[in-house]
Formats: sequence, structure tokens, C-alpha cells
Amino acid sequence: MIRRILSFVVLVWLLGFVWFAVALSGPVEGGKSDAVVVLTGGGGRIGRGLEALQKGWAKRLLVSGVDREVRPREFAHEYKVPPALMACCVTLGFQSVDTRSNASETADWIASHKFRSVRLVTTDWHMRRAAMELSAQLPGHVELIRDAVPSQPTFRTLFLEYNKLLARSVQRLAGM
Repeated sequence: MIRRILSFVVLVWLLGFVWFAVALSGPVEGGKSDAVVVLTGGGGRIGRGLEALQKGWAKRLLVSGVDREVRPREFAHEYKVPPALMACCVTLGFQSVDTRSNASETADWIASHKFRSVRLVTTDWHMRRAAMELSAQLPGHVELIRDAVPSQPTFRTLFLEYNKLLARSVQRLAGM
């Protein structure tokens, strides 16, 4: 009996992993939101967030998880952000160090600006967990648009991220 239960659990995990790896989120072209939030940590994320801002898909940009050593001038120079755009519309968030604290920093920023819609930009393999963490902290009236940056994740990256998603889902169900 225990072998059957264990086999069933392994089969469910395996099928879930296949679904996770095959059905990654993709980019969203166009559309409007009050703000765009970029979670640092992967190539192309900041560029995608700036693209959304510059194309008018959002009015403000938060880059969450910026290293404390980075200065706004350095950021603007590195990503070729015009000074006027940087001054009016780009916020660098230095509070977060992981996905959970990204969600907290983002939720606080959204609440302080009273935004009703936000475009979340992160890498495709990270989107499910990032959106889950952020959704848990946002009021129900805030619309979340998932705008994933395509990547070529390794098996190891997918394996680790899938298990982080499962662990966090279990923690949330347990009220932790």
C-alpha cells in the first residue's frame, strides 16, 4: 500500500513538473496598466520593464531588489534612461533580497501610489512563484498582468524553481 501511495505521489510530482516546464508564461505585448514592476535577477527583465514604460504601457516603474550599492545615476547610465524619465517615473527599490520580500516591497509601493493595475516583469520560469507571492499581498481590486521575459532555463533551474513553488504553496496552505 505504501509503495502505491509513494508511486502516486511521484507520478503527480513528475506530471506537475512536466506541466511547469512546458507551460511557461510568455510576454504580453501592449495593454495598459498603472505601473510596471521588475524583479531583478535575470537578463532582460529591466530592459522589458523600461520598454513597457517607454511605450506607454505603464506610467511608473519600480525595479525591486536593486543592490544597495547601485546609485540612480549609475542605473540610468547603464540602461540609458533619460534623466527626465528617471526623475518622474522610475523608482529603485533597495528593500528586497528574495521573491517574498520583492512581493512585500512591491505591495507597499503599489498601495502608496494607489495603483489599480500592475504589470509584473520577471523571467518565464520565475513568474508563477513571483505572481503567487505578489497576489497574496495585493488587495483584490489590483489587477496583475504577468509579462514574462522568455529564457532558456536549464533543467536544474526548472527543477529548483518548481520545488520552490511547491514548497511555498504548501507553506501558504498551512498558513505560514
